[in-house]
Amino acid sequence: MEHDNGVRIDRWLWATRFFKTRRSAVVAIRAGHVLLNERRVRPANTIRVGDSLRVRREAFVYHVAVRRLIEKRVSALEAANAYLENTQSRENRLTMAYQLRLQPQPMRTSKGRPDKRARRALQRLRYIHETS
Repeated sequence: MEHDNGVRIDRWLWATRFFKTRRSAVVAIRAGHVLLNERRVRPANTIRVGDSLRVRREAFVYHVAVRRLIEKRVSALEAANAYLENTQSRENRLTMAYQLRLQPQPMRTSKGRPDKRARRALQRLRYIHETS
């Protein structure tokens, strides 16, 4: 579906599968995680073919150029054809993903809520700290 006058940026980000919901796209745009042509924008701004976007999701940053305007959510293959990612951006993301995989996972020491004995031990610790 081609558009001459542009598409809302929140709708395009949702349709191209950068975000799972339009609401999460709106939240990211308002937080400044999405820049259109290196400027902060509002969710209702329109994007056009040739615009550049910088999208930050968690630790990853995507630098993409808009190739096609779509409004409806499509398959992942069609969505990937709607933009062209910068090669440097892709390499940085893959490097970051590799580094994150190498980091040790945090260990959970507890198995949920404390039982009666553990709760009383915590209360004793809190009491000692409050009286000191």
